[in-house]
Amino acid sequence: MSASALPNQKPPFWTIARRDAAAGYIFIAPQLIGIITFVLVPLGLVFWYSLHEWNVLAASFNFVGAANYQMLLADPNLPSVLLASAIFSAGLVILNMTLALLLAVLLDQKLKGIVVFRTLFFSPVVVSLVAWTIVWSFLLQNNGGINGLLSMLGIEGPNWLRTPTTAMISVVVVQVFKNVGLNMILFLAALQGVPKELYEAARVDGAGAFKQFRRITLPLISPTILLTSIITIVGSLQVFAQIAVLTQGGPGMTTTVLVYYLYQQAFQFHFFGYGSTLSILLFVIVAVLTFVQWQLRKRIVFYEN
Repeated sequence: MSASALPNQKPPFWTIARRDAAAGYIFIAPQLIGIITFVLVPLGLVFWYSLHEWNVLAASFNFVGAANYQMLLADPNLPSVLLASAIFSAGLVILNMTLALLLAVLLDQKLKGIVVFRTLFFSPVVVSLVAWTIVWSFLLQNNGGINGLLSMLGIEGPNWLRTPTTAMISVVVVQVFKNVGLNMILFLAALQGVPKELYEAARVDGAGAFKQFRRITLPLISPTILLTSIITIVGSLQVFAQIAVLTQGGPGMTTTVLVYYLYQQAFQFHFFGYGSTLSILLFVIVAVLTFVQWQLRKRIVFYEN
């Protein structure tokens, strides 16, 4: 074939660019299929169910439009549920983040046997959540282990899980002890990535330990602080097992957070349509809080590059 005929030759279908693109799609296919199957499709179905009145026991599935959303706005229990969720989330985030950062700073020291303490503080993270909560439910009973220790000191302990003022505190503390090790490890990794030369230069300039922490440590670990805050807030809004095992939402509705209220409406009272509406509300709250935190990164997060 002459060289003049080559420009008119039809190019092959499987070019290098198409082969590379096909390989890329093959690699992302498992993740993409998982997101579509387990995130997008369930989210669409939940929204569809929220437009219906679905009674499994009566085998009825009737379209009601925005009736469930009107019921949501008129629900007299919703303010107390949102308040309980806000109190739990605020208490958990503040205690968890503060304690995790404190432990990370203490365990960042080069001391003999420090690895043992790191393992001890992280070990609750790998313990089964239900088993952890059941053990604490026995400890926090009126005649449980904690009140037994207090009685040995001549102190009469309260009924931790049945008193409104202590029930929420107990649930928050149990959850903090369970997951503080995860944030601690993340903070510890961030602390070990801070250049030591910066501390040496600060000491030469006469900066004290607190000023070094405020001016060097916090800015350089701010990306990790942002990550852990997002993880902790989202996790606090999805708490269920601890409430179900420890307090069942009581006393009254003082510990009835949004996820547990959703469970009650959908699986105890069989209002699946209204339960789906509460799921949409939870999704919106999580999305808004995550978006706000992500926007705040421009002001509170420092990047070296």
